Amino acid sequence: MITIVVGTNRRNSLSKTIALYYQDILSRHQAESQILDLSGLPPDFTATALYENFGKNELFNEYRTRMEQSEKFVFIIPEYNGSFPGVLKAFIDGMKYPDGLSGKKAAMVGLSSGIQGGALALSHLNDIFSYLGLNVLALRVKLAQIKTYMKEGKIDNLLYNELLDIQARQIIQF
Repeated sequence: MITIVVGTNRRNSLSKTIALYYQDILSRHQAESQILDLSGLPPDFTATALYENFGKNELFNEYRTRMEQSEKFVFIIPEYNGSFPGVLKAFIDGMKYPDGLSGKKAAMVGLSSGIQGGALALSHLNDIFSYLGLNVLALRVKLAQIKTYMKEGKIDNLLYNELLDIQARQIIQF
């Protein structure tokens, strides 16, 4: 099972649309997947589920369990202020430390309204994943100016579609 993590808690986000799109790609390759949407996190999880409160927030525990039970991930990462959303960092901080993600495998997809496709966000997050021992695919798909290419929930860009398909096949085989 591949878990697709929507890297923002913004409701009705473009990241969620991309996650659904990616799930369809995985399905075409007969790979089972689930979406973990951070918009459903309890709003107070940083105060009720982390550090001395580890394990005390039942809703957050459900998210943590789904992460622990997965061996492969696809992180859909929107660029926020030159990096990735803080909620994603707080969510990662809520995983079991030091081995909650260690030895697992991940792919990363960056998206932005700008021309870099979330390159800085992917770089920052990759540093954290390396520290935690999460193995990340070399192919990091960067979807620049993504709003330009979204048409009715689909990406209208041949290169982006090809890169996503290649990456999906790689994470399946990884």
